[in-house]
Amino acid sequence: MATTAAWAETPVKVGVLADMSGLYSDIGGQGAVDAVRMAIEDFKPAANGLKVDIISADTQNKPDIATGLARKWFDTEGVDVLVDLPTSAISLAVGSLVKEKNKVALFTASASSDLSGKACTPNTVHWTYDTWALSHGTGAAITKNGGKSWFFMVADYAFGQALERDASSVVKANGGTVLGSVRHPLDTKDFSSFILQAQASKAQIIGLANGGGDTVNSIKTAAEFGLLQGGQKLAGMLLFISDIHTLGLKSAQGLLLTTAFYWDLDEKTRAFGERFATRNGGKYPSMTQAGAYSATLAYLAAVKATGSAKDGAAVVKAMRDAGPINDPLFGETTIRVDGRAVHRMLLVEVKKPEESKKPFDYYKVVATIPPAEAFRPLNEGGCPLVK
Repeated sequence: MATTAAWAETPVKVGVLADMSGLYSDIGGQGAVDAVRMAIEDFKPAANGLKVDIISADTQNKPDIATGLARKWFDTEGVDVLVDLPTSAISLAVGSLVKEKNKVALFTASASSDLSGKACTPNTVHWTYDTWALSHGTGAAITKNGGKSWFFMVADYAFGQALERDASSVVKANGGTVLGSVRHPLDTKDFSSFILQAQASKAQIIGLANGGGDTVNSIKTAAEFGLLQGGQKLAGMLLFISDIHTLGLKSAQGLLLTTAFYWDLDEKTRAFGERFATRNGGKYPSMTQAGAYSATLAYLAAVKATGSAKDGAAVVKAMRDAGPINDPLFGETTIRVDGRAVHRMLLVEVKKPEESKKPFDYYKVVATIPPAEAFRPLNEGGCPLVK
């Protein structure tokens, strides 16, 4: 174990790679940086023999830019760990580099279940949510409740494709049918043609396998085209509290969604949410921003336990070996050998305007999905680390 003095001479450096200006900036962005700062403050590095620095940059949601930044940070900036990493395409690209450099990546903003499946590594942790959890929460609930025929609108990259795959499997397993799908580019501005195809499918449920600004624009366009008045319903497979805020409760009321975190769930989440909001212009944290906070806390505890931030695989092993973590935001959390952080998930319904009593008071909890049921079983993901 290194001495306190040695720690002070060798800082831990955290790099936040986030979308600072695009369609995912509300769910991560500067808020993710602030969440990481809050985690560092709460860990009290000096009292634990650590000196922690932070650096951040805009990925522009492009894998080549994100990978270039990560490589530069590793080679010349002394960065030990990456946090946030929006879009699954970015995380899949950066994951192999992190393994090559023996660093750590905390995937707190990307969704593809492949990150703890065929693309798992000993250097990566998938913290907040994934496409398996989202589809089994929302998709199963809606199908069991009578939404038997589905049509998917899919963001045409790794995340959207994985979400369509996982959600389709859930729908079929629960006696439903998938009538078709249409794929759209990331950050699409005009959803008219895609909504028309969804209407023409005559499916009961239009599953939105997209996120951020794409989901918001999909819902707005569906309203303009009278999709709901025609008897079809929307299922947002990935919705964030910032999306609900943008849409407004009048437009979003009644939507069912699955989330890993809700700021108004209990005393601890409320304390974090209100503190976060005071630093972010009154905006309350998304689940990915909460994930950035909690994953950073767990990482710093593992660095302290191992005595070094330089062997990334050893730090991730220490995160796994810590056993169940009593996380203040996600509850009991265990990190498996495939890198999946397993914790509860929440099935929530968006409130009616008259039910909301305060800012960002948007959700009613319909069900708490326990950790054992919230994520894909360990032996079913195809992770090569699973024996």
